Amino acid sequence: MSPTPERRVGTGRQGHYAGAVSRLLAFGADLGIAWGALVLIFLVISFTAGLITGHTYRISQVRAAGLVVTCIWYPLYFAYQWGLGGKTLGMAIFGLRVVSAEGLTIDNRHAWLRALALPLSIAIFGLGLVGIVIRPDHRAWHDRIATTCVVYDWDAFGARMRWLARQNELPAAVKARR
Repeated sequence: MSPTPERRVGTGRQGHYAGAVSRLLAFGADLGIAWGALVLIFLVISFTAGLITGHTYRISQVRAAGLVVTCIWYPLYFAYQWGLGGKTLGMAIFGLRVVSAEGLTIDNRHAWLRALALPLSIAIFGLGLVGIVIRPDHRAWHDRIATTCVVYDWDAFGARMRWLARQNELPAAVKARR
């Protein structure tokens, strides 16, 4: 069976609940990006402190401060991006977006609630993440606490790429929308 005309243009899965694999890949990408940024933050702080005091500092010498900065950085990384555009850098790479349970854009309150509840989903042997696999809406504990869900969001990419298709190859429904 051939795909419907809309799927050829790139809107096939938009709005569907995101699966476990795509969410895991996006989260892994975000952890890597956030970790790299955190290393840069530590390097800048260490360099600046060295310029001011004339001493060199290593993270092993200031573990307590490093732990505090880390505990602030990760929720800030996720909440800021979720509140700004509904997706983190990793989610953007894998075509995902966080929306409210009703499918609307989330606000900063929901973004922060979700970011602060995320460790709870992971902390108890990952039990809070089981819902991503077994629930039909793929919502984990942090999603339910913040009344959010994660959906596929490839339409923006598809819309940007439509201009590459020749006009005679576009379905009539897409031509009418232009």
